Amino acid sequence: MRPASLCEVVERARVDGDWDHHLQNFLDAFYALDGEGAMIAEDPGFLGDARPDAFLGGVGEHLARRWRLPFIPAWVRHEARYLDTVLFVPDERNLRTYLLCVSPVSFRPRLIFTGPDPLQRARFPYHRGVVRMPLTFPQGPAAAALFDPER
Repeated sequence: MRPASLCEVVERARVDGDWDHHLQNFLDAFYALDGEGAMIAEDPGFLGDARPDAFLGGVGEHLARRWRLPFIPAWVRHEARYLDTVLFVPDERNLRTYLLCVSPVSFRPRLIFTGPDPLQRARFPYHRGVVRMPLTFPQGPAAAALFDPER
């Protein structure tokens, strides 16, 4: 059975240490309910490892922002939800510049640099929150000013 909250993710990870596996299952449940805020509202507590504790803070904030929930849980702002050293996910040297540019705002202040949607899963509800390129681009003098390399 999938975790019904981030609290359950942490509880299960304390038993077997596999927080990423439990997080992936949680995300499937969250997406199946199309972003139920109660699933991230309660402080899940800490695992005692800075990286997953910070990442879970980013998860809570990112899901609240992405699904435009009426709140961002206060627990995500705890100082232990931020790293002192940079974490690249994945930690590939040739991807670092890219990850610095595309990492979501919920992860950047935590010094976690990842792809544009680190929480994407097969069950991801593509009808919500997917940013697409415009089919047409602005035309005329105002548009030219936007693309003027001298500006």
